[in-house]
Amino acid sequence: MRTARRYLASEIYRTTLGVILVLLGLFTFFEMIDTLDNLNERFSFLSMLYLQALQIPTRLYDLLPISLLIGAVIALAGLAQRNELVILRVSGISSKKLLLMLWAITIPIMVIATLLSEIATPYAEEKTSEVTLSVLGKSSNKMNSGYWFREPIDDSHYRVINIRKLNSLNEISTVVIFEYNTQKNEFSRMITAQKAALQNGILSLDQVNITTSLIDIQTTLSQADAPIQQVSSIQQLNQLEFPTSLTTERLVATELQPDRMSTINLLNYIQYLEENHLQSNRHIVALWRKGSYPFTLLVMITLAAPIGFVQNRKGGVGAKIFIGILIGIIFFMANQLALNVGMLNNLPPWLTALLPNIIALTLAFTALYLIERRSKPSTFIHAK
Repeated sequence: MRTARRYLASEIYRTTLGVILVLLGLFTFFEMIDTLDNLNERFSFLSMLYLQALQIPTRLYDLLPISLLIGAVIALAGLAQRNELVILRVSGISSKKLLLMLWAITIPIMVIATLLSEIATPYAEEKTSEVTLSVLGKSSNKMNSGYWFREPIDDSHYRVINIRKLNSLNEISTVVIFEYNTQKNEFSRMITAQKAALQNGILSLDQVNITTSLIDIQTTLSQADAPIQQVSSIQQLNQLEFPTSLTTERLVATELQPDRMSTINLLNYIQYLEENHLQSNRHIVALWRKGSYPFTLLVMITLAAPIGFVQNRKGGVGAKIFIGILIGIIFFMANQLALNVGMLNNLPPWLTALLPNIIALTLAFTALYLIERRSKPSTFIHAK
């Protein structure tokens, strides 16, 4: 049993590694071709190679489930073609035991996937954002008006922070801050700064202009005549500092896709969104998807099992590989479709994240049951 498991593991690991290297090479090559148009004095060829190297963990994170599916199909189809699966079955290993062996083989890959999801991918994405900001001057999730954050000041005031441009993940250009009085439901003051820095929960502003409202806006607007008194005062300061709930991690979260964040940072950002009554459903779904990511690998190996277990008299390895690739593409599309449909219809986050896995696992178990049921009569007749 142990020898058979080691042999199966070596075959699946070898083919999966080959598939990963091929897919990584293809995606990296096409991405490099697409990036060649951006080469200039600031963005050199070496910078492009460094950027592509940083994106390898993210690509590996995306490609690992499909690579495991295709690699397992290739390995199992090869074993079936060489009648080695038949030998395992004759030696007393049932389909159930074979499936349990495949799940045990997947456990080390699940551990690697967890480390990749929690450490390598978030770190690589942060570094990629830094390089993109410093070299290309681009931001992935920036709106035309910049980045917007909302936070409470005290029980009766809150502020809205608008960051127009990020020079790096700590240095900011052009900040506009709006402060509101929640009790009177009116604007209090506006703070603008040419430069800012965020460090240790302190937002430091340089070259500051403070425009403070001196009137009751609702009363003034309700009057037909122009106001006689001064409506606002303007104060200029060289520097202004104040504590903020906006941290570097939360600033980084605006540059990263929720699926690319670590669980700790994702929970921190969800807490920030909920404290400020902002939409957090997309990030909660991402949290469920991260939790189910190792489980997806089990689903992939289970999907590969019925494809590989089918016995063909004349080869059929190429057809099995094609079916495996097709199933991988369909699963990827179904995963994205479930995400979009779940977000549009406000479905429970756990259902949006787990539904494709549940459906795929059900189909795989059904296929294994049908294969096992079909093989039993023929075995009985042969024994007669």
